[in-house]
Amino acid sequence: MAKVGRMKLGSQGLEVSQQGLGCMGMSAFYGPPKPEPDMIALIHHAIQSGVTFLDTSDFYGPHTNEILIGKALKEGVRQKSELATKFGVIFSDDGKFGSRGDPAYVRAACEGSLKRLDIDCIDLYYQHQIDTKVPIEVTIGELKKLVEEGKVKYIGLSEASASTIRRAHAVHPITVVQIEWSLWSRDVEEEIIPTCRELGIGIAAYSPLGRGFFSSGSKLLDNLSQDDFRKFMPRFQPENLEQNKSIFERVNEMASKKGCTPSQLALAWIHHQGNDVCPIPGTTKVENFNQNIGALYVKLTPQEMAELESFAAADAVKGDRYPENITTWKKANTPPLSSWKPV
Repeated sequence: MAKVGRMKLGSQGLEVSQQGLGCMGMSAFYGPPKPEPDMIALIHHAIQSGVTFLDTSDFYGPHTNEILIGKALKEGVRQKSELATKFGVIFSDDGKFGSRGDPAYVRAACEGSLKRLDIDCIDLYYQHQIDTKVPIEVTIGELKKLVEEGKVKYIGLSEASASTIRRAHAVHPITVVQIEWSLWSRDVEEEIIPTCRELGIGIAAYSPLGRGFFSSGSKLLDNLSQDDFRKFMPRFQPENLEQNKSIFERVNEMASKKGCTPSQLALAWIHHQGNDVCPIPGTTKVENFNQNIGALYVKLTPQEMAELESFAAADAVKGDRYPENITTWKKANTPPLSSWKPV
């Protein structure tokens, strides 16, 4: 079994495993929730293997994923882990996605997460989605109070624009920005990644396997349950999938030549982006988890990196990352602080 090393993530003192574990799919969005004992066993296996950086959110379930993680962290396991959770995405009354970042909500969300996780302090607390109605300074101001009160150690942002990251960081240091970054999602390289590097902010790369696409290509869709969120994603629609299939085929061919799996190759590509990047692939199977940590031992030359990138050039990828009703970093700017009228 590969042993997973440690890394500093961001410049505020947070230390995590070189690869994390995304826990969302255990409870939500990728079909029905998986059996609790199996998922607790998987989390324990991950921590024993050195993958101690766990990623969840109050939105996964909602709430059920945090409860699951809380159960898995009993009996001394908590002390061996770095736990990240998130707040701020909500389902509105009409069933649509929404976001909240007002101070009262931030505080209530944090208290709720602490209770469900059954812990005293969250290691890394992210704003999951930017509330474009609330100046980012107001949201971060409340998070800063939670840090001062010892309820949160480090603050993170997810799907935030470069200007929002800068404004937030001026109020309180942002330790990590979580963003989708993979072979076929590279638009963050233009502005987000350089901004993080300039400010000394670590990067947690979510969906580094393209939501499973780089594990099995278009075959992935054959096994998805009816309520799997991926069925509604633009890249997996038939009109886009036909072309996207060829990206996987080329990655798979290169993986065969290198003696690794396509998912290990895609993960190795992220690991080679720099020592400030931690991918957090999710899985619900021990064998897939073991395969994922094997990616740490796949070495790529600059030529191989360039070749891989050429397979998934921007014009080769068909379809957006998300359906239109979800706010991404491209629309994640907030009003100026001067516009805020506290209630």
